[in-house]
Amino acid sequence: MKIAYVYDLIYPYEIGGAQKRIWELARRLAQRGHDVTLFGMKYWEGEDIIYKEGVRLWGVCTPQALFDGGRRSIKEALYFAAKIFPVLIKEKFDIVDCCEMPYLHCFPAKICSLVNGYPLVITWHEVWDDYWFAYLGKHKGRIGKFIESMTRRLPDHIFAISQKVRDDLISLKVNPDKIDITYRGTDFIDVKLSRIREIKFASDVVYAGRLNEHKNIDILIKAIQLVSKKVPSVKCVIIGDGPERSTLENLVKALNLNTNVTFLGFLESQGDVFNYFMNSKVFVFPSTREGFGSGIIEANACGLPVIGISDKNNANTELIIEGKTGFLVNLSAKEISDKIILLLEDDDHQKNMSDYSIKQSYKYDWTTIMAEIEKKYIEMACRAKQVRHL
Repeated sequence: MKIAYVYDLIYPYEIGGAQKRIWELARRLAQRGHDVTLFGMKYWEGEDIIYKEGVRLWGVCTPQALFDGGRRSIKEALYFAAKIFPVLIKEKFDIVDCCEMPYLHCFPAKICSLVNGYPLVITWHEVWDDYWFAYLGKHKGRIGKFIESMTRRLPDHIFAISQKVRDDLISLKVNPDKIDITYRGTDFIDVKLSRIREIKFASDVVYAGRLNEHKNIDILIKAIQLVSKKVPSVKCVIIGDGPERSTLENLVKALNLNTNVTFLGFLESQGDVFNYFMNSKVFVFPSTREGFGSGIIEANACGLPVIGISDKNNANTELIIEGKTGFLVNLSAKEISDKIILLLEDDDHQKNMSDYSIKQSYKYDWTTIMAEIEKKYIEMACRAKQVRHL
């Protein structure tokens, strides 16, 4: 099959759960003999089209700033949508899979699917709906909500990355027969290889992800301050980057936590991230809005219990088994710090949760998830061919 993925960000040039998912599926599908193309912004020097592990990477435009005032840039979304159309319309595929964010590129992809007669899949990572008003304000939020609602009408099929995302889509009148759940996964080969690597230092607490406002890393830092009163030597590493980084670094200085908290930025490889996980004791993920927290299953695969946030907007509650693979708490520095201290002081408890976390994580193996998605792609492509021949 000829398969195309359309998303403005391409891994590993931009690190994130959505682009990581696309890359892991793409390279495995290419290994299976499929012709796979990733369309996105061009983050590399030289030719617009390059090949990596059998996957064709097609840079359709120069990279644009992703954020404007801490919010996803509307200009960037418009620019990418305009640039993807003339490239995509000339290519014929058996199936095209778009990431829903940042929405606007899904519209030219739909036109191209109608013209060239292939099914359009949209992989949905998170439903925003009324959250648009909190994110963009009353007037711009109304536009964002409308664009999201129109995007829901475009695909022939939707892959929801969690049960929560599927439920949210159904609550907004999307036909449940059009939606399959396809989780994100983790690479257990990377996990095994990273066990033999060396790092500069070990830590007690680790976070990995983009440093955005809704990730609530400030609450984690305040929790570390509370932990330090009982465990003065506590070490926390924060992996990742984003628009909140300078604010968070200033908070660390203000709380006199320079010897306790270290910002590592984005690391060069997933194996490096896993290595820091395996040299830590607990993963804290204080985000309140997640369609699926990849970091949770990656941390579990490395033997880390996870402290996550219990919130109605958070699909992470699907991934954490209370008291076995982690804890769900309110968004409170005190509640987070209490669980951190429990895991740091009770080695037996931490070890039992670590063992169970590893065992539980195996159901999220990328190869298994890829095989399920491959089967669905083939079914959709076959149906589309049958319709064209009628």
